[in-house]
Amino acid sequence: MNKRPTFTDFKKKTLKDSKVQAEYDALSSAYDMKRQMIAMRKQAGVTQEQMAEILGTAKSSISRLESLSSQSSPSLATIESYASALGYRVKVEFQPNA
Repeated sequence: MNKRPTFTDFKKKTLKDSKVQAEYDALSSAYDMKRQMIAMRKQAGVTQEQMAEILGTAKSSISRLESLSSQSSPSLATIESYASALGYRVKVEFQPNA
């Protein structure tokens, strides 16, 4: 009986393809940022509905902002407003390619 591959196994195998790895690397900072945003909001005990109210927008906008699969890129001003509402500031850092 064949063992079903885990997501970790799939990811490891898939990332051996240099084109997939390049795309993954290009998207990783956006994913990391969105995961951090969600973690900050949850740590503060704020729901998406409450965050929308604080920022004067709709819950669907917060949901889209935090979505890991969203194709839209929020502006730096939006990210700064989100962070500020939770007591954080944004620090942008540039790093050389490996």
